[in-house]
Amino acid sequence: MTAKTQLTRRGFIGASAALTALIATGAPVLAQSADSLTIAYNIPVQSWDPTTGPAAVNPALQSIYLAVFDRFIDQAPDLSFGPGLLTEWGFNDDKTKITMTVREGVKWHNGDDFTPEDVVWSLTRAANPETGNPMQFVWSKIGNFSIEGNVITGDVFNFEPALFKWMAFLTAFVLPKKYYEEVGSDGFEKAPIGTGPYMVDAFEQGAYVRLKAFADYWGGAPEFDTVTLKFVTDAASRVAEIESGNVDVTSNMPYEEYDRLIAKDGLSGVAVPITDIGMIFLNDIDVMLDKNVRLAAHHAIDKQLIIDRLLRGYGVALSTLEVPGYAAYDDSIVVEYDPEKSKELLAASGYSTDNPVRFTIQTTRGFKPKDYEMIQAIVGMWRKVGIEAEIEVYEIAKHYELRASDTLAPAAFYNWGNSIGDPSTSTGFSMFGPSPHAVWDSPDLVEKIGPLFVEADEDKRIQGYKDVSRYIAEEGYVIPILQYVMPIVYASTVNVVPYTSGDLLPQAMTKS
Repeated sequence: MTAKTQLTRRGFIGASAALTALIATGAPVLAQSADSLTIAYNIPVQSWDPTTGPAAVNPALQSIYLAVFDRFIDQAPDLSFGPGLLTEWGFNDDKTKITMTVREGVKWHNGDDFTPEDVVWSLTRAANPETGNPMQFVWSKIGNFSIEGNVITGDVFNFEPALFKWMAFLTAFVLPKKYYEEVGSDGFEKAPIGTGPYMVDAFEQGAYVRLKAFADYWGGAPEFDTVTLKFVTDAASRVAEIESGNVDVTSNMPYEEYDRLIAKDGLSGVAVPITDIGMIFLNDIDVMLDKNVRLAAHHAIDKQLIIDRLLRGYGVALSTLEVPGYAAYDDSIVVEYDPEKSKELLAASGYSTDNPVRFTIQTTRGFKPKDYEMIQAIVGMWRKVGIEAEIEVYEIAKHYELRASDTLAPAAFYNWGNSIGDPSTSTGFSMFGPSPHAVWDSPDLVEKIGPLFVEADEDKRIQGYKDVSRYIAEEGYVIPILQYVMPIVYASTVNVVPYTSGDLLPQAMTKS
């Protein structure tokens, strides 16, 4: 079964008729005005600095950050790149220098002018290991910047093939040099400013953030004057919020609820394949040092059954950390569902259903549609071949903390995002031991992946990542499960633009 794509439905009812019907049924009436919008997100903001700490590399938070801050380079709903705070960019012929042209006429939320100095300061700060930018090893590859008018030039210390793609990805936000130096990190957390379409108006940790439209936004003021982002981590609660009319938009609910909700009058929906991957990190500790155990765990999972039964067909089964559309996707790499092979592999290491191998698997619950239920199903499949796994539930923030300290359990379910589609930011950083995002640290992968980070021949680089993906599958170093399809439900009074990146942007929403 293929993924259901671009599934949409609209329920049109007149505004006065809708109001009458709501009052008659006793359902809550939307408190928002026509110029306000309320969105229920599945994760709270943990920090207002989008360039430092674990929150900066959480793909789910990028939507919120993108409402307030701008990146160096913009990205369209189809993942194509376009001008952001930079209007032009590129390497010289021998890849020893970069040139960037800075957009003119941009204002910070406090009224200050945006300048090339802000860009240079942001890049220099990101490259400094003391600032805690998780992508410091990318940004440190350039430096020695000079400014002439609105043009910045810099030296390339180490060639990074995906450098300008990174400028549209994690931690690639420009912050205000003058303001930040005046108020410091604590002051910035209390009163963050950016150049984005919305300004932070009010914020309650763990509860909500209220945004106000920035009238001087260089891209044009957004349609809704006020946007309230409610942090609702429980999937059932997000369903209740949209169904009751307490919010106008939400996402990442169970697919059966998505199908039910979009059949209701007054609600619409869209479900599109996104760049997020559901996968199981394997840590190179304990029983996972046994190749037979790793491969047995992979062959025992019937991914298509999980997609069909739990996700109602919304998903694409994967065997690598590259998805269709990524530059290094190779559909010939397949790890088949084969429980008999799993039993043989386990038997070779002395395990069986009577003497099972045991380990812990960690997972979120309700962060992504059916995340916990998928792990329950996988644990059941494992039990049939001789694997006894104990489920430990944690919040997504805890996953980042454990991963950063390399203390995850032997197995940990996670959703990996790679909206720029480059293999360095999927297979590369997730499997390269020195990366702060990797869990598997064996030297063979360091030796294979390391040279690809600086490979200037693009065809050779992409083929190299395909070869690495095949090797990883053969060694069982990670267990990819599926490419996600993101369900979004919204009031029929709102138009929502779905992003293949999985971003849910308030500035891309308009009145229907």
